[in-house]
Amino acid sequence: MMMMDIMQQNMNEYLPLRDVVFNTLRQAILTGELKPGERLMEIHLADRLGVSRTPIREAIRKLELEGLVVMIPRKGAQVAKITEKNLKDVLEVRRALDTLAVRLACKRMDETYKKQLREACDEFAKVVKCSNTKDITEADVRFHDIINQSTGNDRLIQLVNNLAEQMYRYRLEYIKDAAYHKRLVDEHEEIYNAIMEQDEERAAKAVVVHIDNQEASILEHLNLDA
Repeated sequence: MMMMDIMQQNMNEYLPLRDVVFNTLRQAILTGELKPGERLMEIHLADRLGVSRTPIREAIRKLELEGLVVMIPRKGAQVAKITEKNLKDVLEVRRALDTLAVRLACKRMDETYKKQLREACDEFAKVVKCSNTKDITEADVRFHDIINQSTGNDRLIQLVNNLAEQMYRYRLEYIKDAAYHKRLVDEHEEIYNAIMEQDEERAAKAVVVHIDNQEASILEHLNLDA
């Protein structure tokens, strides 16, 4: 989705203009349209989105507070680069949440969610053959969302959703490399099978392996030291 498409989508939600611009730029960073290290020129962005510089400036300040933008002396604002610490901080939390989610799913997943999870596994295996990064990423999100929803724990679901947008940025980096696609399919299958057998320990181990492999691959892809 291009930035103007995101802008239009946000406009349709009847938000104040400053919030529309903030959400638009935020999503563009998280999805990789605005890349790590890219300079954010107020005039250029204002022209691109058809707004004045004021909401752009306000949005950049908010993005800086979220850690998605950094201010560089004599250069101005730029998209924050993905660092080893940020990656590990996010995945450390995700390990804990996903481990809890699969354990609860082993106990609570009903037949409807089991059917949806099977379909999500099959859909993921199908889309990886098309090599469309966005479609693969969304299919991956769908698989994990079903597990989280099946727990019935509203607080857990809320915490996972809060982390999801930060995770999206890292997911894209991982999924860009087709060499890992077959492994991802196999890992989803292992998680699925463990949940179907209501084997909490196996499910927890499978999800930790899944995240550990993701961390190692992203670090390698971004030339960061593990």
